[in-house]
Amino acid sequence: MDIRKIKKLIELLEESSLTELEIVEGEESVRLSRGGKLVSAMPMNGLISPELQAAGWPAPAGATPQMQTVPAAAPAPLEDSQEEQVPEGELVRSPMVGTFYDSPSPEAEVFVSLGQQIKEGDTMCIIEAMKMFNQIEAEASGTVVAILVENGQPVEFDEPLFVIR
Repeated sequence: MDIRKIKKLIELLEESSLTELEIVEGEESVRLSRGGKLVSAMPMNGLISPELQAAGWPAPAGATPQMQTVPAAAPAPLEDSQEEQVPEGELVRSPMVGTFYDSPSPEAEVFVSLGQQIKEGDTMCIIEAMKMFNQIEAEASGTVVAILVENGQPVEFDEPLFVIR
């Protein structure tokens, strides 16, 4: 975090009636608290950035110079049983992250249903991403043999949505 931002936060804290303020930007955190006339800034991970050290901020008691890391959660592997349940055929995959909708509105009829014959270019569903509604079209002609997601379900990039045979 930039030392200028911290100084500005200190000024805002002094001008307000707040006694404590905590700011998180990505992996960096700063906590400001008022105790009489003293205002302190302390990163939540116990380490002082080089900018704060240069500005004269003391290192916290017991702080160690090495960085602390939190291991990232491993993505859940696709279960074999889920792959086995998908019938053979042409997969229609999600081109983006978003929310899957099987009809243009809650009252409207679904775009496609199981067993329906479709042609290349037919709209199969809508994926909402960032308030934009994107029509997903069939890339091949055939029969819809599987619908792999439910209406309103969040979908990931490249997630299988339909199987066409």
